[in-house]
Amino acid sequence: MSQEADRVEGPYVVHDFTVDSSTAVPMGTLMSGAAVRGATPSAGVADETFVGIAGTEKSATDGSTELGLVRSGIWDVWATSGAAITVNELVKLSGANYVTGAVDEADIIAGQVVGQALEATSAGVWEQIEVDIGRT
Repeated sequence: MSQEADRVEGPYVVHDFTVDSSTAVPMGTLMSGAAVRGATPSAGVADETFVGIAGTEKSATDGSTELGLVRSGIWDVWATSGAAITVNELVKLSGANYVTGAVDEADIIAGQVVGQALEATSAGVWEQIEVDIGRT
């Protein structure tokens, strides 16, 4: 996967989630919910729920079924080239390892919000912006 998130500033709160033992997960991958306290790399499908960012790398051959997901802190996250994102706007998952703005009440209720943008981006531009993770 490409375009993983990068740590900027803590504190970082980490919680263990269950993952498929045969799935490779690079550190910094945005993760979506799967079953009870389960996680899978974001795939860009509609209505994904955000559960955290992979705090470490997981190999597809290590047999591990647990992965620590970071659920707080400030991260550099990749924004899609869609609509512009303004400072303090809430952002949600939009594609594998990307976020976008245009969050509405239904997105908040469904758990799709990644956090609050601390930087702005223009429409039509793919770039990293700082996001306060877990902030709704």
